[in-house]
Amino acid sequence: QVQLVESGGGLVQAGGSLRLSCAASGSIFTISAMNWYRQVPGKQRELVAYITNGGSTDYADSVKGRFTISRDSAKNTVYLQMNSLKPEDTAVYYCKGNGRIGSRDYWGQGTHVTVSS
Repeated sequence: QVQLVESGGGLVQAGGSLRLSCAASGSIFTISAMNWYRQVPGKQRELVAYITNGGSTDYADSVKGRFTISRDSAKNTVYLQMNSLKPEDTAVYYCKGNGRIGSRDYWGQGTHVTVSS
């Protein structure tokens, strides 16, 4: 089992910044990549960014140049630095761990981000 706990959400004005954290514990050796997703009520959950165990990253076009995903392996924590926030970034942000072949995926409980205009 893997436990993922997000933190760092909150209310921020447009143009501001937030840093989300996702702390992983348990059988983290079963995880091959970490992702940040977000979801707005009534819409599908969308992939925002991911980082592989090898350090490769990618981003949704809507956040490229504004968001940065990183990790601290010593702390088993993945971060999402969000700059130049826009009202349309308002969502619940979820951390997801992709399981290696034969292992399941894991989700955190989500953290709310609200960007006011």
